[in-house]
Amino acid sequence: MNGDFTLADGVFWLLSAATALGGLGAALSRNIVRAVFFLLLTFAGVAGLYGLLSADFLAAVQLMVYVGGVLVLMLFAVMLTSQIDQAHQSNPVGSRWLGIACGAAMLAVLWTTLVRAPFLEESAPAYAPTTAELGHTLTGIGFLPLLAVGLLLCAVIVGAVVVARRGPGTE
Repeated sequence: MNGDFTLADGVFWLLSAATALGGLGAALSRNIVRAVFFLLLTFAGVAGLYGLLSADFLAAVQLMVYVGGVLVLMLFAVMLTSQIDQAHQSNPVGSRWLGIACGAAMLAVLWTTLVRAPFLEESAPAYAPTTAELGHTLTGIGFLPLLAVGLLLCAVIVGAVVVARRGPGTE
């Protein structure tokens, strides 16, 4: 490394900081709505890191599945829960010091792994776009498994609608 700081390095550090701070905010926030929005920051940061790695399909899936699906589901669950402000803590923390010790041990393991890992000095050569190959595979040899998964998801959605329409107390 010659000490040059490129724009890609700056974007990487910005996305890494946003991801880490979002995760920390989600873990430490006492307000569940704020925790969900911190989680949004974390998911968006991970999608940005995927994009920086030229994994365009993973970045798109991260945005669609986690940001578009999981977070919206969590926000609807929070909004539809009545009297969420009066909810009691269902899993009280047993020992704060035990959590700090476990976190420090995990940080030590990660740091040791990071220091000993053999990193490449040169970047790997760029590979062909992953999304195009995936599309050709799904419309070619993977068409029948894709169709089976689609039919299974359709059956699950129909079953969920039937269960939801019955309402409580009806059989």
